[in-house]
Amino acid sequence: MTSPRAGPEGHTPSSAWELLLPAASAPARARGRSLRTALREAVRSGRLAPGTRLPSSRDLAADLGVSRGLVTEAYEQLTAEGYLRSGRGAGTWVGEAVRAARPRAHDLAPRTPGARADFVPGTPDPSLFPRAAWAAAHRAVLADPPHRELGYPDPRGLPRLRTALAGLLARRRGVVADPERIVVVSGVTQAMTLLGFALRARGLRSVGVEDPGSPQHAGLYASAGITAVPVPVDGEGLTLEPLRASGARAVVVTPAHQFPTGIAYSARRRADLLDWARSVDGLVLEDDYDGDFRYDRAPVGALQGLDPERVAYTGSVSKSLAPGLRLGWLLVPQAWTDEVVERKRTMDLGHPALDQALFARLVERGDYDRQLRRCRRAYRERRDALVAALAAHFPGAEVSGIAAGLHVIASLPERFGPQERFLARVARAGVAVRPLTDCAHDAEPDERVRLVLGYAHVPPARIHEGVRLMAEAAAG
Repeated sequence: MTSPRAGPEGHTPSSAWELLLPAASAPARARGRSLRTALREAVRSGRLAPGTRLPSSRDLAADLGVSRGLVTEAYEQLTAEGYLRSGRGAGTWVGEAVRAARPRAHDLAPRTPGARADFVPGTPDPSLFPRAAWAAAHRAVLADPPHRELGYPDPRGLPRLRTALAGLLARRRGVVADPERIVVVSGVTQAMTLLGFALRARGLRSVGVEDPGSPQHAGLYASAGITAVPVPVDGEGLTLEPLRASGARAVVVTPAHQFPTGIAYSARRRADLLDWARSVDGLVLEDDYDGDFRYDRAPVGALQGLDPERVAYTGSVSKSLAPGLRLGWLLVPQAWTDEVVERKRTMDLGHPALDQALFARLVERGDYDRQLRRCRRAYRERRDALVAALAAHFPGAEVSGIAAGLHVIASLPERFGPQERFLARVARAGVAVRPLTDCAHDAEPDERVRLVLGYAHVPPARIHEGVRLMAEAAAG
């Protein structure tokens, strides 16, 4: 085979022509397209470097055993696209416009690589995912789906799923659920974004958020043009006087199990919050992120059930099935429904129909209730294991918050502080933890160590081992 001349730095890309051999042996009708594709790949990958002179169309055609017209057409096409350049009587060269870079797919999923023990909160156990029930539902849904369900869906979601969700949420969380006001979303984050855009469309520019609270809220609402205003939380819930002083007419709360303090809003504070919403013609967004997981008693019912026209309610399957499913729900007051549904339509035209039908089947057949019971048993066992391990390895540690959810707040004795030194030591030991100050607005470094410890994704035996490693690292 005739070799092309060396490139400007002496690079001889004779191996690049090996890429063209499969193209030359392709079926006749596909040969031209295959040759063009192979040449593009050789240039993109850098195997044909910029400035490399290519063989004449006659020579390359002879080497490949194809017609000269096929090579000429390929050269002309790639010259028109900018991959090659040519001049009358000057031959054909690899152009300078292409920057060789082999495509790489980077994984930006939130993880703690290299950790020997991971207590970062918010992650469920993916091994509890009900693979058998999911596969059976998948087969059933694919066996006979109505053709109309494979078209563009109602942006609110499939009627079948909205009906199933209305029954589920009324039964398990005490919400007032109208299927016509349920919007199927890709998780709580999208639910909040939808409401953020709806708030801005009504002229609101700020929303109150719990402090301490979810660190993601500020950036999430900023993307919708809304400023998140931190409002302090006390032992009963969000404090009302700072909320009134903020001027905000919307607020995001986690009343069943406040994140991260772990308290449940008192009945008095829940009533006061609704009174505030009525007085300012405002909206409360209830994030029921782990309301099904209460271990010492039946879960407290959702705030939305007390005033469905002042509370928007959202939840998802991220803690009960898997975050990667990206499936949740938003139940909105009647006055907000049209705006939210229209925003959902323009955002993504609706959630994937087959995923909705599959989850609807799980709910209808009771498989989802069984999954919730399974997770509750596992997570209760792991919470107990974490509390016991802290008592054994950090005598005097205080665990606060109700027995619920997927995390605890652990306040360690003062001898383990200051917090900055403690965090540095456990990080060097390969133990991933999150301090409570990470969830607070403008928090100052704390002398006493207060941690938000997740346990749902950690088997009990590894919980004990991880806490032991943390204690050894803290001891220096």
